[in-house]
Amino acid sequence: MKLDIEQYRMVKEALHERANLLEIAPHLSAPLPIMLPIYKWWQLPYYWIGIKLYDLVAGSNCLKSSYVLSKSRALEHFPMLQKDKLVGAIVYYDGQHNDARMNLAIALTAARYGAATANYMEVVSLLKKTDPQTGKERVSGARCKDVLTGQEFDVRAKCVINATGPFTDTVRKMDDKNATAICQPSAGVHIVMPGYYSPESMGLLDPATSDGRVIFFLPWQKMTIAGTTDTPTDVTPHPIPSEEDINFILNEVRNYLSCDVEVRRGDVLAAWSGIRPLVTDPKSADTQSISRNHVVDISESGLITIAGGKWTTYRSMAEDTINAAIKTHDLKAGPSRTVGLFLQGGKDWSPTLYIRLVQDYGLESEVAQHLAATYGDKAFEVAKMASVTGKRWPIVGVRLVSEFPYIEAEVKYGIKEYACTAVDMISRRTRLAFLNVQAAEEALPRIVELMGRELNWDDYKKQEELETARKFLYYEMGYKSRSEQLTDRSEISLRPSDVDRYKKRFHKFDADQKGFITIVDVQRVLESINVQMDENTLHEILNEVDLNKNGQVELNEFLQLMSAIQKGRVSGSRLAILMKTAEENLDRRVPIPVDRSCGGL
Repeated sequence: MKLDIEQYRMVKEALHERANLLEIAPHLSAPLPIMLPIYKWWQLPYYWIGIKLYDLVAGSNCLKSSYVLSKSRALEHFPMLQKDKLVGAIVYYDGQHNDARMNLAIALTAARYGAATANYMEVVSLLKKTDPQTGKERVSGARCKDVLTGQEFDVRAKCVINATGPFTDTVRKMDDKNATAICQPSAGVHIVMPGYYSPESMGLLDPATSDGRVIFFLPWQKMTIAGTTDTPTDVTPHPIPSEEDINFILNEVRNYLSCDVEVRRGDVLAAWSGIRPLVTDPKSADTQSISRNHVVDISESGLITIAGGKWTTYRSMAEDTINAAIKTHDLKAGPSRTVGLFLQGGKDWSPTLYIRLVQDYGLESEVAQHLAATYGDKAFEVAKMASVTGKRWPIVGVRLVSEFPYIEAEVKYGIKEYACTAVDMISRRTRLAFLNVQAAEEALPRIVELMGRELNWDDYKKQEELETARKFLYYEMGYKSRSEQLTDRSEISLRPSDVDRYKKRFHKFDADQKGFITIVDVQRVLESINVQMDENTLHEILNEVDLNKNGQVELNEFLQLMSAIQKGRVSGSRLAILMKTAEENLDRRVPIPVDRSCGGL
């Protein structure tokens, strides 16, 4: 609208790079239709013109043409949408990818072409030497530290590139302690909710929320991802999502979903915060203006810094950075070859590749689709490592947790892809931590056992990995916020009729009127309705509600749980569902009177 040439160039570049990503990593990226619901008539032509200009700028790189939907058609595509005052919708196409796998595919592809890669390596300081021609100090390498072993060593180089995102200024100050900070970190929180909150193949975008931020609501890994916030933050290696940001996203989502769909806090399965490295151009006259594009900065000592930008334009950013390095340090190199260069797994991938995995190895269809969409043509290598299930079907592919398609073979294969820790496995090799923190915690012991076997971990190391991973889930993946929805300080706000109903349900388990129920009480009721459940599972179920951890669930704890469920703060409580089901089965077993049928036969 402001005829900003810089903005135009940035969009043009991003659209070109998006098309390239879809070509070089077809297994990891795909087009996704995104709907803009329209609730005011004047917005329809306004947004339609904007979206059509977007299509026009994309030119030959346009994925598919945007289009307008009537109210009825919009609800057909997105049935959980708020109907009241809905005028219609505009649908445009953008790209979506598996970011963690994309990151890994880039590193693996670089290694395939001769790059030396190192995981868990920290730069402690920069090395410098005096240039004999100019007498000035030049950056000549880095002092590095292996974070896992503590070992330090020097790496000498003709050129050092600082591509550290939010830590950009940390490295710049190693070069020059008086360097002006250019990075303005911003926290973006995302949440994951069950897949039923969105259609399988249609996203939702709100370009103007209550406070002006953009919110999206997209299908992702068969779940629903919602975000994002944009708040100033300090740089930290361990960002933590706040309850305030989680609730902001939930409130915005409620505005766009039908009142038939109850948006519950308890349905947030995972939440995390990422740090955007927004930058100001150090050469700009107006140092307060944030650059919307990436910035390549060259210090007096020859340190090259690439900052800003975004995921979509990573390749273009890398090309500009290497071109600057070649020019500044007189390096010998040919032209860039990365446009059209397939990333790891992309070359021989096809949409039907998963069928061969099912037919050749006896994998479940869902598991095969996951492997093909994650590893591309390398999925066969994972399938070869899959364990026999001992079942008629699937023949191979033991799952880490029942509701997700991740299999044990991926842990072994992940180690070949530089995985060093259990956190690597649950967050960067699989996406379990991002999809469901409880499922990730459930899978952790088996993951640690498998990794320990492959990496020769002793018992102390295994326990250390378990504790570190659980801490990661608790703080960085939103488990803390989730668990705090039910605490021993939670208020009970139930109607008297509900209190009576839940007390009756509780006393069907607490037959001795003790005021609490134990595993023995639950087992007794389950046996009476012919339901078998092992003791370990029952212990886990009760432990979720046992707030004071005394091995029993008091009436007050049960009422707190039911109150939290009614408010939507807690969902999917196994104890609540188990007790309700048992009560219904017990009620069905009441003898039917036969006196009115003359006593029966």
